[in-house]
Amino acid sequence: MIRTRILSSFLVFVFFISTQAAEEKYGKEITLKDKTPISVILESPEKFEGKTVLVEGTVAAVCEHRGCWIDIESENEKIKVKVEDGVIVFPTDAKGKLALVEGVVAEVKDDSCDTEHSESSENKESSGCCSVEKKVKNYRIEGLGALIK
Repeated sequence: MIRTRILSSFLVFVFFISTQAAEEKYGKEITLKDKTPISVILESPEKFEGKTVLVEGTVAAVCEHRGCWIDIESENEKIKVKVEDGVIVFPTDAKGKLALVEGVVAEVKDDSCDTEHSESSENKESSGCCSVEKKVKNYRIEGLGALIK
Protein backbone atom coordinates (compact mmCIF):
# COMPACT_ATOMS: atom_id res chain seq x y z
CA MET A 1 0.00 0.00 0.00
CA ILE A 2 2.75 2.44 0.96
CA ARG A 3 4.79 1.42 -2.10
CA THR A 4 1.79 2.13 -4.32
CA ARG A 5 1.40 5.62 -2.85
CA ILE A 6 5.10 6.35 -3.20
CA LEU A 7 5.11 5.07 -6.78
CA SER A 8 1.97 7.09 -7.61
CA SER A 9 3.45 10.24 -6.08
CA PHE A 10 6.69 9.70 -7.98
CA LEU A 11 4.86 9.24 -11.30
CA VAL A 12 2.80 12.39 -10.75
CA PHE A 13 6.00 14.30 -9.95
CA VAL A 14 7.76 12.98 -13.09
CA PHE A 15 4.74 13.89 -15.24
CA PHE A 16 4.62 17.39 -13.74
CA ILE A 17 8.36 17.95 -14.33
CA SER A 18 8.22 16.65 -17.90
CA THR A 19 5.29 18.89 -18.85
CA GLN A 20 6.92 21.93 -17.25
CA ALA A 21 10.25 21.31 -18.98
CA ALA A 22 8.56 21.20 -22.38
CA GLU A 23 7.21 24.75 -22.01
CA GLU A 24 9.54 27.68 -22.58
CA LYS A 25 8.75 31.24 -21.49
CA TYR A 26 9.89 34.30 -23.46
CA GLY A 27 9.58 37.92 -22.35
CA LYS A 28 7.07 39.09 -19.78
CA GLU A 29 4.55 36.98 -17.90
CA ILE A 30 1.28 36.37 -19.72
CA THR A 31 -1.46 38.14 -17.79
CA LEU A 32 -4.54 37.72 -20.00
CA LYS A 33 -6.76 34.66 -19.60
CA ASP A 34 -9.11 34.99 -22.59
CA LYS A 35 -7.72 34.13 -26.02
CA THR A 36 -8.72 36.10 -29.10
CA PRO A 37 -8.90 34.06 -32.31
CA ILE A 38 -6.49 35.29 -34.99
CA SER A 39 -9.35 35.28 -37.50
CA VAL A 40 -11.33 37.73 -35.35
CA ILE A 41 -8.34 40.10 -35.16
CA LEU A 42 -7.76 39.93 -38.92
CA GLU A 43 -11.46 40.49 -39.75
CA SER A 44 -11.42 43.92 -38.05
CA PRO A 45 -7.84 44.74 -37.02
CA GLU A 46 -8.62 48.43 -36.53
CA LYS A 47 -10.92 47.46 -33.62
CA PHE A 48 -7.98 45.79 -31.89
CA GLU A 49 -5.28 48.33 -32.78
CA GLY A 50 -3.45 49.42 -29.63
CA LYS A 51 -5.12 46.72 -27.52
CA THR A 52 -3.37 43.86 -25.77
CA VAL A 53 -4.52 40.42 -26.94
CA LEU A 54 -3.72 36.79 -26.23
CA VAL A 55 -3.48 34.50 -29.26
CA GLU A 56 -2.72 30.82 -29.61
CA GLY A 57 -1.54 28.85 -32.60
CA THR A 58 1.22 26.90 -34.24
CA VAL A 59 4.52 28.62 -35.01
CA ALA A 60 4.55 28.62 -38.82
CA ALA A 61 7.82 30.50 -39.29
CA VAL A 62 10.66 32.01 -37.24
CA CYS A 63 13.13 34.76 -38.10
CA GLU A 64 16.28 32.80 -38.88
CA HIS A 65 18.62 35.78 -38.48
CA ARG A 66 17.82 37.23 -35.05
CA GLY A 67 14.76 35.37 -33.77
CA CYS A 68 12.94 38.71 -33.72
CA TRP A 69 9.60 37.49 -35.12
CA ILE A 70 7.40 34.45 -35.45
CA ASP A 71 4.35 33.76 -37.57
CA ILE A 72 1.49 32.22 -35.61
CA GLU A 73 -1.10 30.19 -37.51
CA SER A 74 -4.50 29.01 -36.34
CA GLU A 75 -7.47 27.84 -38.41
CA ASN A 76 -5.72 28.78 -41.69
CA GLU A 77 -5.14 32.36 -40.50
CA LYS A 78 -1.67 33.71 -39.85
CA ILE A 79 -0.34 36.77 -38.02
CA LYS A 80 3.20 37.96 -37.42
CA VAL A 81 4.42 38.53 -33.88
CA LYS A 82 7.34 40.98 -33.81
CA VAL A 83 9.43 41.51 -30.71
CA GLU A 84 12.05 44.07 -29.80
CA ASP A 85 15.41 42.91 -31.13
CA GLY A 86 17.47 41.24 -28.42
CA VAL A 87 14.77 41.50 -25.73
CA ILE A 88 13.12 38.27 -26.83
CA VAL A 89 14.87 35.82 -29.15
CA PHE A 90 12.70 33.04 -30.53
CA PRO A 91 14.62 29.84 -31.30
CA THR A 92 14.42 28.50 -34.84
CA ASP A 93 13.34 25.12 -33.49
CA ALA A 94 10.07 26.70 -32.30
CA LYS A 95 8.63 26.11 -35.78
CA GLY A 96 5.77 23.61 -35.58
CA LYS A 97 5.28 24.06 -31.83
CA LEU A 98 2.24 25.47 -30.06
CA ALA A 99 2.60 29.10 -28.95
CA LEU A 100 0.59 31.28 -26.62
CA VAL A 101 1.46 34.94 -27.23
CA GLU A 102 0.42 38.16 -25.52
CA GLY A 103 1.02 41.45 -27.27
CA VAL A 104 -0.37 44.66 -28.69
CA VAL A 105 -2.02 44.77 -32.11
CA ALA A 106 -0.31 47.39 -34.25
CA GLU A 107 -0.45 48.62 -37.82
CA VAL A 108 2.76 47.95 -39.67
CA LYS A 109 4.17 51.08 -41.19
CA ASP A 110 5.51 50.48 -44.69
CA ASP A 111 5.63 46.68 -44.25
CA SER A 112 6.34 46.20 -47.96
CA CYS A 113 9.98 47.16 -47.40
CA ASP A 114 10.39 45.93 -43.84
CA THR A 115 13.87 44.52 -43.27
CA GLU A 116 12.59 41.83 -40.92
CA HIS A 117 11.57 39.65 -43.86
CA SER A 118 14.10 37.18 -45.12
CA GLU A 119 14.17 38.49 -48.70
CA SER A 120 17.16 40.63 -49.62
CA SER A 121 16.77 44.37 -50.19
CA GLU A 122 17.94 43.95 -53.77
CA ASN A 123 15.10 41.54 -54.57
CA LYS A 124 12.54 43.85 -52.99
CA GLU A 125 13.67 46.85 -54.97
CA SER A 126 13.77 44.96 -58.25
CA SER A 127 10.29 43.52 -57.68
CA GLY A 128 8.85 46.98 -57.16
CA CYS A 129 7.40 46.18 -53.76
CA CYS A 130 8.39 49.58 -52.45
CA SER A 131 6.26 51.47 -54.95
CA VAL A 132 3.68 53.96 -53.71
CA GLU A 133 0.93 51.91 -55.37
CA LYS A 134 1.34 49.10 -52.82
CA LYS A 135 0.03 50.99 -49.77
CA VAL A 136 -1.89 48.24 -47.97
CA LYS A 137 -2.62 48.31 -44.26
CA ASN A 138 -1.00 45.39 -42.53
CA TYR A 139 -1.23 44.45 -38.88
CA ARG A 140 0.87 42.40 -36.55
CA ILE A 141 1.25 41.80 -32.85
CA GLU A 142 4.01 43.57 -30.97
CA GLY A 143 4.94 40.68 -28.70
CA LEU A 144 5.30 41.18 -24.96
CA GLY A 145 5.44 37.61 -23.71
CA ALA A 146 5.12 34.08 -25.02
CA LEU A 147 4.95 30.46 -23.99
CA ILE A 148 6.09 27.88 -26.52
CA LYS A 149 5.24 24.23 -25.93
